[in-house]
Amino acid sequence: MPTFYCYQRCSTCKKAERWLVEHGVAFDKVDLVATPPAEVDLLRWLTANQARGLRYFFNTSGQHYRQLGLKDQLDTMTLQQAAQLLASDGKLIKRPLMVEGEHVTAGFKPAVYEQEWLS
Repeated sequence: MPTFYCYQRCSTCKKAERWLVEHGVAFDKVDLVATPPAEVDLLRWLTANQARGLRYFFNTSGQHYRQLGLKDQLDTMTLQQAAQLLASDGKLIKRPLMVEGEHVTAGFKPAVYEQEWLS
């Protein structure tokens, strides 16, 4: 069963959760900020999805991302460094994050969810 990492105050997370429920997709819900994914899991997901690039996993619109000046650091960051940073602060992770094994989607677009989670 996929794990749905979300943040309660995030309107995009609420839309995604509503979509999943309406389409009968079962999932385990985890608060992304209170319980961010473990570094080892993030490293596995980053490694399996390298073609998407590190930016795919980062909440580039978030305050924490901007405060840390990560825009200029991502290009030189290793997968290990990225996993460590993401695991340290759930607000740095693009949300919602839907994961099953190494199958990962970050953010919410209905067409992507339909393709990735209904097949």
